[in-house]
Amino acid sequence: MSKGINATIWNEYRHEKMNEKAASIYPQGMHTVIAEGLKVKGNITLATLDEPEHGLTEEVLNNTDVLIWWGHIAHGEVQDEIVERVYQRVLKGMGLIVLHSGHFSKIFKKLMGTSCDLKWREVGEKERIWVVNPGHPITEGIGEYVVLPEEEMYGEHFDIPQPDELVMVSWFEGGEVFRSGCCYTRGMGKIFYFRPGHETYPTYYNPQVRKIISNAVKWAAPIEREYPRYGNAQPLESMEDKSQ
Repeated sequence: MSKGINATIWNEYRHEKMNEKAASIYPQGMHTVIAEGLKVKGNITLATLDEPEHGLTEEVLNNTDVLIWWGHIAHGEVQDEIVERVYQRVLKGMGLIVLHSGHFSKIFKKLMGTSCDLKWREVGEKERIWVVNPGHPITEGIGEYVVLPEEEMYGEHFDIPQPDELVMVSWFEGGEVFRSGCCYTRGMGKIFYFRPGHETYPTYYNPQVRKIISNAVKWAAPIEREYPRYGNAQPLESMEDKSQ
């Protein structure tokens, strides 16, 4: 998109206010650090749960090309009306990047149609994120793998639909593996789920993680085309009158 990409970064912004370790790593919130690492031409808007309409007003969403979503302990507080608003925007072409514990968000579960459940363990173990689709745009500038010295473990089975494209797979020090970079299309919108990003580890300062998120935003940006027409349609070619 030559005009630039308007990205909105949505963060629950609760852990950073309640957890001392999270606050020490992300004193201004994870959303601000994600924004600092986003290398995309265009405008960046920040939104959080406790703002009116969760910061996701119709005006904000109508001007958003790609929405980045991080949530964890307050999924249930997200209003269904706002979830539906985001859902409709995705169907009409807005990209959506779902990070880490956002797998349990109302919007991701609505788009996937499954429980999105998984195994987890928080002991600060090493994660190696393997690139399994090296020709994909999201992997541009990324080597064979990314190593995170400390992260929360997510393990299979991950109850999601089969990804349209599987881009990355994680291995953890404890032995588990996980589909950590998954691409989907819903309506006209592109969705990328990216696994790492627990609030008590400095994952969003990692240059490779920042590169992946930036690549994903570029990939998920909507294309310029008219929204498809649905419903009753007149024939494009002349044909016999079949109404009788």
